[in-house]
Amino acid sequence: MAAKKNALGRGLSALITDEEPSRRRGGDLPGQDEIELNAIEANPFQPRTRFEEESLQELASSIRELGIIQPIIVRQIAEGRYQLIAGERRLRAAGMAGLETIPAWIRTADDQELLEMALVENIQREDLDAIEIAISYQRLLDECSLTQENLSERVGKKRSTISNYIRLLKLPAEIQLGIKHRQISMGHARSLINMDDPEAQLKVYNKIIANDLSVRKVEDLVRKLGTENREDDPVKEKPGNELDGYESLRDHLAGYFGADVQFRRNEKGKGKIVIPFSSNDELERIVGLLDKLNT
Repeated sequence: MAAKKNALGRGLSALITDEEPSRRRGGDLPGQDEIELNAIEANPFQPRTRFEEESLQELASSIRELGIIQPIIVRQIAEGRYQLIAGERRLRAAGMAGLETIPAWIRTADDQELLEMALVENIQREDLDAIEIAISYQRLLDECSLTQENLSERVGKKRSTISNYIRLLKLPAEIQLGIKHRQISMGHARSLINMDDPEAQLKVYNKIIANDLSVRKVEDLVRKLGTENREDDPVKEKPGNELDGYESLRDHLAGYFGADVQFRRNEKGKGKIVIPFSSNDELERIVGLLDKLNT
């Protein structure tokens, strides 16, 4: 059974038990079946809206040669009618390959489970851009009532990694589009996140595009701009590199609070930890997390 679990990916397999369907409890329909393609409806919660035609053609060619190696997952919604849970690329490619039926595991799932499975499977894909991943993470938190700790377990990623992706959604729309179109990398984006001013973020972003700047050069530029912006402060802060030893702690706190946590320190070594928020609801969420630390 281990081979099946690995094929599904760590996140999705965490939502699907290791037992054979015929031995599962909770009313699941028995086993794997061959289902007609025209009896399967699309997943209404499918988070992915873009499917590369060339990639689908390659998968269709593989299916013609080798068949469907990994069954799709569906739920039954009526007699002889099914709704897709996971495997839309395989379903589309099977149709392009001329197949009339497709192997499928039949599962019992409510709408929330359907959404969660679709999102987690989506995250496991290797060709997603960082914004698609960030949106999927945020939807799992908001619509599936998961905590960052739950989500970390589901997808097998560190909480700090999840937090860094979610923080991308606070960047200006133009920069998010640049990430989606792979004009800048995740490394570039992480540097831009550390800037507080959207206008400054856009200026640096345009410099990246115009001059093809490396991630290291962008980090240096952001650090330099940060130092210049602090020159007029009544209490001058130390250069950012003196806090480098605390980066892992900062990432840990950012993951815990789901916010862009910042460390500030002046020349005398005194400082503060800043946890920004953008609404009353976000403030209440952060206060709730602080309350948990006192219990």
